Amino acid sequence: MRPLILLACSALIAAAEELPLVTKVEFQPLSAQVTRVLQSLDLLGEPMPAPDSTELKKLTESPGGPKEVERIQAILDKYCLTGVNINPESRVKVQQGPAKAELVEQGWRTFLVKVHNEAGVTAVLAVDSPNMGQLANSPARAVQMRWLDIQMFNKQPLRAHLSGLELEYRVVSIYSKDSGKREGKLLFDVGQGSQDLGFRNEVDILFTARPAAKITLRVLDFDDKPTTGSFLIRDDRNRVYPSQAKRLAPDFFFHPQVYRADGESVALPPGKYTVEYSRGPEYRKRVQKVNVPDFNPQTLTFRLERWIDPAKLGWYSGDHHIHAAGCAHYERPTEGVYPQDMMRHVLGEDLKIGSVLTWGPGWYFQKTFFEGRENAVSTKEHRIRYDVEISGHPSSHTGHICLLGLREQDYPGTHRIEDWPSWGIPILRWAKAQNAITGYAHSGWGLQIKDTKLPSAEMPPFDGIGANEYVVSVTHNLIDFISTVDTPYPWELNVWYHTLNVGYRARISGETDFPCIYGERVGLGRSYVRQKALDYEDWARGLREGRNYVSDGKSHLIDFRVNGIEMGTDKDVRLGGPGTVKLSAKVAALLDETPDESIRSRRADQKPYWDLERSRIGNTRKVPLEVLVNGEPVIRREIDADGVSRDMTFDVKIDRSSWVALRVLPSSHTNPVWVTVDGKGVRSRPSAEWLLTAVEKCYQQKLGRIRLNERGDFEQAYNHAREAYKRLLAEAGR
Repeated sequence: MRPLILLACSALIAAAEELPLVTKVEFQPLSAQVTRVLQSLDLLGEPMPAPDSTELKKLTESPGGPKEVERIQAILDKYCLTGVNINPESRVKVQQGPAKAELVEQGWRTFLVKVHNEAGVTAVLAVDSPNMGQLANSPARAVQMRWLDIQMFNKQPLRAHLSGLELEYRVVSIYSKDSGKREGKLLFDVGQGSQDLGFRNEVDILFTARPAAKITLRVLDFDDKPTTGSFLIRDDRNRVYPSQAKRLAPDFFFHPQVYRADGESVALPPGKYTVEYSRGPEYRKRVQKVNVPDFNPQTLTFRLERWIDPAKLGWYSGDHHIHAAGCAHYERPTEGVYPQDMMRHVLGEDLKIGSVLTWGPGWYFQKTFFEGRENAVSTKEHRIRYDVEISGHPSSHTGHICLLGLREQDYPGTHRIEDWPSWGIPILRWAKAQNAITGYAHSGWGLQIKDTKLPSAEMPPFDGIGANEYVVSVTHNLIDFISTVDTPYPWELNVWYHTLNVGYRARISGETDFPCIYGERVGLGRSYVRQKALDYEDWARGLREGRNYVSDGKSHLIDFRVNGIEMGTDKDVRLGGPGTVKLSAKVAALLDETPDESIRSRRADQKPYWDLERSRIGNTRKVPLEVLVNGEPVIRREIDADGVSRDMTFDVKIDRSSWVALRVLPSSHTNPVWVTVDGKGVRSRPSAEWLLTAVEKCYQQKLGRIRLNERGDFEQAYNHAREAYKRLLAEAGR
């Protein structure tokens, strides 16, 4: 372990000040407090150098007296960065202490603070600095100034509050973002109004920060080819490196992990570290212990390990809903981040396709990256494209909409977001005229139900920003998919099952809504699209055609077929009458051997909404694979979530026209294959009744926010939906 800076060992700088000797203090409580200070330094991994530590222990174990009190101060004062005096009126003043003001780049150093408490206050001693603060969303001029962090150690064995003793020592840790000389201002107080006059509670200290060790990372894929990986680096105190508060893009301050390509580096001060590394859900998480013995550069090698590679089988992952601005993102000095920043995250999670959607926050800046094609930072194996989410627009109350593959991103006749239509269907018509792919975002918002058995007769309130108007737009053939994975699965799937049950053929797609619903990483919700070769436009068309399954990436339903007909073709399985069909798919899943109770014990409406851990059967490593017919599970098999791909087949009886799908709930779900019996469409009376009522519920919720000049078109569109469901209800019979 490295010694305290306190590192100061014996060196005192010439300009350092001697701290006043405190004589009126009783030995016994002081010695007890000194013992806790020594224990705290040991706990922090920065123990006091052995000669002084040994002498202090002897002093605290002695009967003690004035000479011992003086000697304790003589030892501890040389490790004090500052001395704080609280006068009888509880006014605070501070001076620089004798400790060498030496820090280390990208690391923490620990000092002592001597507190002469003449007032006997028992408040918390607080420290602040104008040089502190998160860099994210700071004005550009503040980035240079905000170079340090400070933490008072107020945990056991110390206490958060001062003891009230005339003399005690506190422990403070200081982090430096940079190397070299930096001036920092420290301000101390014990509550509002305790600052002394004339800024005497402030001290300006010139620090010198040594450069940290440059750690070059060799990042090798499973085939030993150079790649990009995700790295979560923690020291032995569980502190994250690089410091999240001092990150600038492409490292995101709301992530504990960073992404590094082969040959890139991180800066680490001497110490011991645990590095968790991976590359998205198709890779196993691995842990490597790292020792940085000194400030010299070194190279570390990390080999990634895949457990599945759907792309080799022709299934390419993508997340159609990620953002470069808004929610958790950087807002200043620019409104969000740049394409190269988003690309690093797509690469680090091995997400083959990333749809970066410009929306309300940062709209006018981010829309400058729209090109109507794949962005120039795309590679052969990973693509990003800028498109649009209708969110923060006047129509948002009827449901946020993802528009993929646009040729033009501005609605005709508009100059500002406020000029756009006040409901969604006109926007969908405009997008369809461009042959864009259309889908509802975070579908479950506003469609919440208590029931988890699907399909459910429970009626949602239609009071949110999810797939609320879907019950109308689907009847106009304006919607290609609704999104899943980023809201509770019963809310998403219920409305979709009902529309499938009356013959509509919109599909589902997986999304993350990064970093709004999920900020942890891109690709938490994915669509795996069957393609001959990776291509963004074809991938997006795959969502429209339904040649995709959705997943959290931890389970996979590959090559789903019914009687040999692939999911996502324009072909139905046709039967002359009731009969049996054969389903087949390659199925794989991976769970840790030890259950994670923090996930699987949560309610369906608590994040993470989709996660394979929720599927775990008891304490086993098995999960249920279900065959669905018209939304009802008719076959259930338990499969081992051990990372092994298995060929699965099922014989399923079909007595009427139906849609058929597979799911591992809530982790993965295929799109349907339709089985047509005797040439008839899929018709469910309960679903038709539910949808007819749903249109009315949605109408009442949205009407009040529709502009008067748009009301006529709004009424016609909803009347069309009512008539469509009445017709389907009549066709369903009794």
